[in-house]
Amino acid sequence: MDLQQAKAQAAAEVERRRPELVELSRRIHANPELGFEEKQAAAALTEFLEANGFGVQRGFCELATAFKASYGRGRPAIAFLAEYDALPKLGHACGHNIIACSAVGAALATKSAMSGVGGSILVIGTPAEELYGGKAIMVNRGGFDGISAALLVHPFVRDMAAVEALACRGLEVEFFGRAAHAAARPEEGINALEALILSFNGINSLRQHIRSDARIHGIITHGGDAANVVPDHAAGSFLVRAADEVYLNELGRKVLSCFQAAAMATGAKLQHKWAEVSYAPFRINNALAELYTANMGALGRKLRSPRLGVMLGSVDMGNVSMVVPSLHAMVAIAPKDILLHTPEFAEAAISPAGHQGLVDGAKALAMTALDLLMNPEALAKVEEEFLSYSVAGARVHG
Repeated sequence: MDLQQAKAQAAAEVERRRPELVELSRRIHANPELGFEEKQAAAALTEFLEANGFGVQRGFCELATAFKASYGRGRPAIAFLAEYDALPKLGHACGHNIIACSAVGAALATKSAMSGVGGSILVIGTPAEELYGGKAIMVNRGGFDGISAALLVHPFVRDMAAVEALACRGLEVEFFGRAAHAAARPEEGINALEALILSFNGINSLRQHIRSDARIHGIITHGGDAANVVPDHAAGSFLVRAADEVYLNELGRKVLSCFQAAAMATGAKLQHKWAEVSYAPFRINNALAELYTANMGALGRKLRSPRLGVMLGSVDMGNVSMVVPSLHAMVAIAPKDILLHTPEFAEAAISPAGHQGLVDGAKALAMTALDLLMNPEALAKVEEEFLSYSVAGARVHG
């Protein structure tokens, strides 16, 4: 079987599996679970893979809802990445049910076309993308060691082969003051809320002097308990984003200075904690994106140039892209006026267009995996580009 025949076989297998994949997607969508709590989704995915000839390792990387399913032996080792966590109160408003099932569908399709082909395919279940950076934890624990390429397709409102994503780190802050009657003895109080508001004002002044591709945003999570009491406690949650990790660290120091200055000005005591896990910027592999673009084109979806990525906040796939050649593609399932992380997008994730995006995404992922498994020149080009970025990065940081 040559490469084109293998791709046709893989696409036909996804189509044959369409009812099963759609049903699995519906099942995950109907039972949304937050990060690190995805017990039902992880069980459904691993049982499905096991029933279809994959060896499954549960609790992968010491994370209860992570897994690694594998078929074949040796290299190239191509991994399809599954996400399946939901958003608080919104459910699958980011369409992770589609990501998970397109990964599973791609794995089954690739397996069906691998007769006489060396190498291995994997499905790596990666929990807690939304809030906790599960992939970053897995990278740090060696979960992607030995992998030749990592592939993922995410539902969106456009078809794209690449995204640009910012490095990101979370910051939790608390101010502690002294309570007092706000009318009778305000001079006896130390207003923790004023310290937090002053911090916001400092950050707003800082915005004029930061790079155009950097972002700072946050919320007040506690601001007091009664209007007639000087608040003795206030808390906030913030995110700092930048195009690279060097500037992220520099900007982080400036942001923290805003809180420290507010503490000095008000007399409130500041406590802060940076998130243990930070999101790395996504490193686009153009050679890999071009393979995916051609395969989606063969399915009738014409993609914009893979060299023209669209900014998509921050993703923990960025951490994976630092250690493995990675694809973070997008498949359109909704009109362009529908936003991610909204009830409307959650509805789209279980719509006929959502199901078609799942099927097309699975086909294109499988076809791209077969390019890497059956065409040594294509794999070499992907690896060469990845190594060139790695060497350049080492020079910058060295």
